[in-house]
Amino acid sequence: MSDAAPATSSAAAPGPSPAPSWRAQLDETTIDAVVDRLASACREHRTVVIAGHVSPDGDALGSALALHLALGAAGARTLPTIGEEPLELEPALALLPGVEALVPASDLPPASEVGLLIAVDAAGPGRLGTVAGHLDAGVPTIVLDHHERSVAFGELSLVAPGAAATVQVVALLLDELDLPLTRDIATCLYVGLVTDTGRFSYEATGPDAHLLGARLLAAGVDQATWSQRLFETRRLGDLTLLARGLGRAGFVPEVALVHTHLSPEDLDLVAEGSTEGLIDLLRTADVAEVALTLRPAPDGSWRGSLRSRGRVDVGRVAAALGGGGHRLAAGFDASGTADAVVEQVVALLREA
Repeated sequence: MSDAAPATSSAAAPGPSPAPSWRAQLDETTIDAVVDRLASACREHRTVVIAGHVSPDGDALGSALALHLALGAAGARTLPTIGEEPLELEPALALLPGVEALVPASDLPPASEVGLLIAVDAAGPGRLGTVAGHLDAGVPTIVLDHHERSVAFGELSLVAPGAAATVQVVALLLDELDLPLTRDIATCLYVGLVTDTGRFSYEATGPDAHLLGARLLAAGVDQATWSQRLFETRRLGDLTLLARGLGRAGFVPEVALVHTHLSPEDLDLVAEGSTEGLIDLLRTADVAEVALTLRPAPDGSWRGSLRSRGRVDVGRVAAALGGGGHRLAAGFDASGTADAVVEQVVALLREA
């Protein structure tokens, strides 16, 4: 847990912004119930497991670690986790404050010893990986998300599809709890915000996202360093994998799908390599309306990522395959050959 004090600057950090427009999508009674449950967990020093979705992006990990740092400092025994092993984080995300506190899912205490489970940025229970076992065992669960979901879960759920990132929902709760916005917490929130909004460029990025970004910068986030880490730094192995994926790119004109996959042999070739960015490169193809990448998972299945330029709701496609997400970005797991998975996606796109 970080003990960093709030950053100081020549100007005082602004307080909470006006109520975001997407707050109207949330039930106020549920907000109060979630705040009460979190405050109680802090007062009573309960064990709180905070789980982001498998293959975590900046929003999932940033949300989980921000809650870990804030609730942990307030008295809860927080255990941030991701329900997959081995867990491979993007190099920049591995530098987030609090990341050293991540607990392997297999090392979590039994469900009987957990007072609360918080699921962040997970569009369905399947996206929690092995942590879903605690949900199945009846651990009281709070869901914080911004995706439209096909499967509702959790005792208390705050889902705001109008928010550009789950970190916005987390920031709202931290304000409601009157918890301090330290530099470390602000950094976790900022990384989630800047990655899920595509550096504040995606369609879902409204004034509320920019207002939160300003608060986080005023709290001491090192914007230049994090921008370089997230968007301007790649290892040679990363470039090798990107080249392999781009070299295998295919196009299905009927549904304007540009797709590719990496093989287990590709991953074995590079000791340290990330495929972060491959899906966004595919989406830039002038013929693409939808982009798809498939990456081998340790169990032999595929981890699929989908992106849309705007016309197609890829969240619905992913949901039909057991995954989830939102209209412009989604993910899923699938088995079979890469060609067979592409055919499944094509069939669903024909219906979109």
